Amino acid sequence: MKTLNTYILRQLLATVLLTVAVFTFLLLVGNVLSDIFELVASGKASFGLISRALLLLVPFVLVFSLPIGLLTATLLLFGRLSADQELTAIRASGISPVRLAVPALAFALVMSLLCAAFNLKLAPEARVEFKQLRDSILLERGAALLTDGRFIDLGNVTLYAQKVTGLKMSGVLIYGATNVVADGRTNLVRNLDVYAPEAELQVNASGRPSALLLHQVQGLFLSGGEWQSLFKESHLEPIKDFKDSGHRPPRLSDMSLTQLLAERHRLGRAGGRVTPVTVQIHRNLSFSFACLCFTLVGLPLGVRAHRRETNIGLALALALLAAYYSFLLLGSALDTRPHLHPELIVWLPTALFLAVGGGLLWRLNRQ
Repeated sequence: MKTLNTYILRQLLATVLLTVAVFTFLLLVGNVLSDIFELVASGKASFGLISRALLLLVPFVLVFSLPIGLLTATLLLFGRLSADQELTAIRASGISPVRLAVPALAFALVMSLLCAAFNLKLAPEARVEFKQLRDSILLERGAALLTDGRFIDLGNVTLYAQKVTGLKMSGVLIYGATNVVADGRTNLVRNLDVYAPEAELQVNASGRPSALLLHQVQGLFLSGGEWQSLFKESHLEPIKDFKDSGHRPPRLSDMSLTQLLAERHRLGRAGGRVTPVTVQIHRNLSFSFACLCFTLVGLPLGVRAHRRETNIGLALALALLAAYYSFLLLGSALDTRPHLHPELIVWLPTALFLAVGGGLLWRLNRQ
């Protein structure tokens, strides 16, 4: 049995390393395109800063790539064992599928503990540090980020300039938005849409963009719920809420377990809504069991697929992921309705996968 356990673990570890590396790379590329593409394209951030930002993104990405990679590896490995008749030889030796699953499930439990460490502490802290690094670059080099023909987010306004020369611009479009609270939710509402042939970015002593001076401006602005025309020789548009994470509290999704517990305690004492915080706590805890859940379901499904083609394993993995994440998204979407107990909904995929996986493994053992 020791030889068989070692064989299963070695095969599983080799496959997991490959699948986790692939999914980590893919997810990392997605985050790069959404978070730091602007810095890379501008050419203003050094290679060292970009490298550090990428390293800070890795813990956040591993929260998702670890369970996805383990699920795919389990489907591929046990599908291959079944297709190559190795599983038949193992069962002919008197070893049941349940006993065969022990090393894989033990490995999945270790991966779940590792995923919990990332999910509850390491990933949120690294994510906050990444945002602080990114925003510090934007703060220090806000004016330098202005480039020809690009949309630049300056906080309450989005700027597009056809031509940029230092702080001066030509062919400028300005889109403004403000936060409006309705039904307990904060929505972003468009409130400014203007054009100026020429404009100039004004910065304060620290280099932070403070206002836009527009010349020959024309367009529309929202006032009293109605759009009004704007025609001026010059117009000074202040820049508010320029990206500077050091002055804003982190989002719930960027808080560690300790911070979430403290936030729930603070809101409870202040009489605020604690349900969104509670849902986030339970969501993080539930998702920490994803590795174990995916392995328990993926093992019998991989055997039943009875094919070694990777497209079969990947298709099953995607279907299982869609089912699992749908419950998590549903619970998060209902965090403003405490009477529906959304904190329990986020535990449904964990309970469902454990029950279904246990049932499939039991049926496989009886065949």
